[in-house]
This record gives sequence, C-alpha cells and structure tokens, in this order.
Amino acid sequence: MFFQEPELQYEVTVEEPDPHFAKLLQQAIGGQEGEMRVAMQYMFQAWALPEEYEAYRNLLMETAAEELGHIEMLATAVTKNLRGSPTEMSDEAQETAAAAASMTGQNPRQFLSAGQSAMPVDSNGVPFTGGYIAASGNLAGDLYANVMAEATGRTLATRLWEYTDDPGMKDMLSYLIARDTMHQNQWLEALETLEDPVPVPASFPQEEENQEVNYTFISTRREPQSDPGYPWTEGESPDGKGQFSYAAEQPGDGEVVAPEPDPMTNNEPNRTDETSETDASEE
Repeated sequence: MFFQEPELQYEVTVEEPDPHFAKLLQQAIGGQEGEMRVAMQYMFQAWALPEEYEAYRNLLMETAAEELGHIEMLATAVTKNLRGSPTEMSDEAQETAAAAASMTGQNPRQFLSAGQSAMPVDSNGVPFTGGYIAASGNLAGDLYANVMAEATGRTLATRLWEYTDDPGMKDMLSYLIARDTMHQNQWLEALETLEDPVPVPASFPQEEENQEVNYTFISTRREPQSDPGYPWTEGESPDGKGQFSYAAEQPGDGEVVAPEPDPMTNNEPNRTDETSETDASEE
C-alpha cells in the first residue's frame, strides 16, 4: 500500500533552465543507473521474501518508496529545466520541434511526446526496461546487486553534479549522492547480518561442486604464465572456506562438435556436386 503527500522529498530549484541538462537528467530517471531501476528492483526483491525475513522486507520497501520520491524530484527538475528555458529562441524557431531540439539540445520527444516534461526514458530516449532489474529471490545475491546499483547510480549522480553549474541542481544532486552513500552502506551492513553471504546461494552443498577449481584462478593466456602472487591467486578466500590457487592454463577437453539436427529444422545446407563427389570419394 502506498500513500502520497503533495510535496517533494527534497526541494528542487532551477536558477538557469537548461534543456540539454534536462536530457542528461533523464538518465537518472529511466536509465540503467537510474531511480526507476532501483525503486522497482527493491520492490520486487521485497515481494519475494517470506515472513521470517520481515526486517529485510521492510528495509527494501522503505528504500524503494524513498526511490519513488527521487523519481518525482528528478521529473520535477527535468520539467523546470525544459519549460520557459529557450528565452533566446525566436517565435519562428518555436514553431517546429526540430528547430527547438537543434537549438536547445533537448530530446525531441520531450517536446513532441511529453510537452516539455519528463519521460520514463534514458538520456537517449530509450524507454525504461524491466531488464535492468535484478530480483533473484536470493536475499544475499540481491543485496550484492543492490550495492552495485547504488554504486553506479552514485557515479552517475556525481557526473551530473560535475557537469552542471546551476546551484539548485547541484544542491539536489548533492542530496541524491548522499542518499546513495547511505544506501550502499545499508546494503553492505545487511549483508554482514547474514550467516553465510558467500558463495551465493549458500544453501547449495559445496561438496557437490568441482573441488579442483572452486577456488582456483585460471589464466586464459595462450602461453602459460607464472603465478603473479595477487590476493586472488593465493591465500585464504574471503568466505573462509578455501585457499586460492593459480592455474597457468585451462583444463581443456572434448571437442566442439554439434550433434546432427532434426531434419525438420532444414539446417542442412545445399551442397555442390563437387562437394558431394568429394564426400563420396572419402567414403
């Protein structure tokens, strides 16, 4: 259940509207690093958790609802950057979307499809897709995915902060960057409360996995290389269940030969008479 209040989670002001920056802000709404992604990701993760995980479900849903507020903030910022901004444009230029887009650098669809408003798309105008969402049903795996999502989201927000000179936009982005800091830390802390966060899933019996390679770093170089002595090629593994080792080459075995396809697939190519004769002579 959701409730809404007619106010923003954090004030959004734009001192100098910039349609081009509005286009860039779309990435923080509907892009792969955006707020739509984490809001939906945290919700679907929460909805998959059974009753005994109530504390984690609440953590996920509280954060998901907060992210919805971030979408609202960013949509407001996009609209404020678009509307009333092209003061230098002539009346003739405003008559055509193509001219407006070329002069302001905005996404044409923000004018054509949304009337100078935000859209559920990225900075290139590509619609948001649920393919960005990681919700595996495994709490540990999802928490690791959430750390990554917040890390890429914070990286995007810092790039937007660096790009703009507008004090209002910097203030809003400073708030979002700070929340990304908190969210990264809360997911990491939640992982610490799990008894066996790695390897994921912890419920699978490790004795069933290949014991010869489960903690071995395998080099894929053509010529065998000596052990570089990195932390991931020697010493104890982070899960405390194995010792890292180094293999100079891949195991290698078997041939890449596909079985014959079903005749109904019509996969058999037409062969020339010369090829047929060659095959016959070989037989």
